[in-house]
Amino acid sequence: MKPTPDTATALAETPAAPDIRPFFRPDSVAIIGMSSKPGSAGQVVLANLVNGGYQGQIHLVGRSGGQLADRPILTDIAQLPEGIELAILMLPSEAVRDAVQACVARGIRGAVCFASGFAEMGDEGRRQQQEIAELARAGGMALLGPNTVGYFNYADAFYVMMVPLVLPPRLDPKDGPAIAIVAQSGGVGAHIAASLLARGVPLSYMMTTGNEAQTGLAEMVRFFAADPHTGAIVIYAEQIRSASDFLAAAHAARASRKPIVMLHPGRSEQSQAAAQSHTGALAGNHAAMRLMARHAGVLVVDTLEEVIDVGQLMLRYPTPPTGGLGLVTASGAICGLAQDYVDTLGLAMPPLSPAQAETLRGHLPAFLPSRNPLDIGTLSAYQPSILETGVAALLADPGIGSLLASMPMPEPAASVEWLDYFLAGAADSGKPAIYVMQNEDTPPAADFIALARKHRAVIMRSPERALRALACVTRFGLEQSTEQSTAQSPPQAAVQAATQTAAQTTAAQTAKQPAMSTPGAMAAPAATATATATATAIIASHAHASIAPPAPWPAMAPGAQAEWLGKQVLRTLSIATPPGGLARSLEDALHIAAGIGYPVALKAQAAHLTHKSDAGGVLLNIADADALRVAWQTLQDNIRHAAPDVELDGALVEKMGARGLELVVGASRDPQWGPILMVGLGGIWVEALGDVQLLPPDLPQDAIIGKLLALKGHQLLRGFRGQPAVDLPAVAKAVAQIGHLMLTRPEIAEIDINPLVAYPEGQGVMALDALLVTR
Repeated sequence: MKPTPDTATALAETPAAPDIRPFFRPDSVAIIGMSSKPGSAGQVVLANLVNGGYQGQIHLVGRSGGQLADRPILTDIAQLPEGIELAILMLPSEAVRDAVQACVARGIRGAVCFASGFAEMGDEGRRQQQEIAELARAGGMALLGPNTVGYFNYADAFYVMMVPLVLPPRLDPKDGPAIAIVAQSGGVGAHIAASLLARGVPLSYMMTTGNEAQTGLAEMVRFFAADPHTGAIVIYAEQIRSASDFLAAAHAARASRKPIVMLHPGRSEQSQAAAQSHTGALAGNHAAMRLMARHAGVLVVDTLEEVIDVGQLMLRYPTPPTGGLGLVTASGAICGLAQDYVDTLGLAMPPLSPAQAETLRGHLPAFLPSRNPLDIGTLSAYQPSILETGVAALLADPGIGSLLASMPMPEPAASVEWLDYFLAGAADSGKPAIYVMQNEDTPPAADFIALARKHRAVIMRSPERALRALACVTRFGLEQSTEQSTAQSPPQAAVQAATQTAAQTTAAQTAKQPAMSTPGAMAAPAATATATATATAIIASHAHASIAPPAPWPAMAPGAQAEWLGKQVLRTLSIATPPGGLARSLEDALHIAAGIGYPVALKAQAAHLTHKSDAGGVLLNIADADALRVAWQTLQDNIRHAAPDVELDGALVEKMGARGLELVVGASRDPQWGPILMVGLGGIWVEALGDVQLLPPDLPQDAIIGKLLALKGHQLLRGFRGQPAVDLPAVAKAVAQIGHLMLTRPEIAEIDINPLVAYPEGQGVMALDALLVTR
């Protein structure tokens, strides 16, 4: 999504968002565009309202007027009484603008627009859509759509749909908290709802938001977060139009202990194109969305099956597990298949603790081993209580965070008995537990379904789907357990910082890039500090960097910055850089080199010389003063030949450092989602294999270490083939400092440290190169 020209100013001048409650339980409804022709869309909408049992006033408006049963059809919106709560617009796109304006004039509080032909059609349609949104907002009227297919309010049996319905059952309050669905596709929303209802999962709402001219995902999530009928939220999104609003709503849901599960296509260019043609969605940064949404507590999944399965699981068990999987089954083959499958999913299946193994052994015949996975074999047919014993024993093990019981489908009475024993075994545990009754193409007995619904049991028919669901929630639980929430809601702050304009952030930085205050002065890098309470102290080495206080913040004009300025910024964060300084003359260079000692590196410096090595602007291992004199002239000649229009600030003279493990640390400011950090191993790992991890900017240092150890080449960090383990706390400290920089300095658009050299444990890190872009 492209940022507006001045987001901050626009937000300040925009009226507060209208109240969306009229969509859900209005006291009065007007259907605009009613026809007396049987089977017309307006009559379908009316039938759905009436058949659902709606008891409020219903008014009809249509150009031809007339009568429909005992209801008059008015010919003009102006004839409606003032203050109607909801208007349902059954009109073509060209008639919507005037209708919205007329509804505002009559004080109508909300309107649903089914018409297509707006933003999904291109720029002109997007302009018309924006116009009707502005009319509605200025008049204090909530607007749903356009291009929506309607919605179900199961809690009140209020159904606004333009297609004939077999009306779903009203939510029974005794069924407990339910799932609310919000989808930017009516077809996908209906599929998710039908699948969950078929499993007996209670639903509170299924809202389709269409093009979201005004009311969208964020507003719906915020409503569901406060709704007493809703216990979990399932989202299908093709575009999140306001990242800051969505993250604020996600935080509200998290504060209400209501999990959110979201499916968002867009990883491929083809998927982004399909979304644009469908709802007029503008492609955003899918990786950034996924990262920041998960950081805000949204469980992002990849498939329709997962959004259904994980949604059902999170409604029943809103706290995601962090332990491994326990498996109870009557088939040794299922044990083997599951062990292979969980390996590909990254889901651990730990052995039982000695204490639990011993406890379980006392209940098993000698021929059944006491272990995880537990194969109870044919014993379940003759001693079905063994299922309760096995489930309870595995769930009691401290290393097990979730459980799957996968059983064949017996005759109907036995299926109910087995489920009853499963429920008894899981009753005293709050850990997620799924019961899979295999033979998925055969419908279960009615008594089985009734028992499952009574106890809100999570029933699935496929072991593979159940394992994927448990792997999803476990990965999410592990992620969430390492991240610390903050009172300032940093993701929102990050997005707000990202949307500040260049004019706002650089008003005080219009001067030309200044020279260093003392030409030839050595830039004294600072030592890094410990990253965590348990990390060993970082030992400064004369071969790396000397101890010094943080450097002052340099003045910078917008645009790419020379390396020496980028390193000065790093030193404000106490990230070490090589001893040395900027030389503007050969005499400066000789003076600096004499102070830091040989060998040295000589690096050409100019804002527009970002690829110095390609231009011959980096000369290494200069051994003495005579070699430096030659190198100085060589560097000048190389730049003059390769980039004759570039005017150098000078050249960095730096001490050659000891070898270490090269890492890449970067950050960029996504226009919608704010600052995004990237860490990876240098060299072939990042260039050929794309071995990087994306991080939110406020991630704690222990979580950063976890991300580093998730790299494909993580063994290099721990020590590999005789090499020492690197100083991970120091790496995490440096990454955290870059995140802090991006959060507190909105004028920084991009930063790239390549390489950041990591030294052995206790010896810190050093930034050998730095590219900084300001705005």
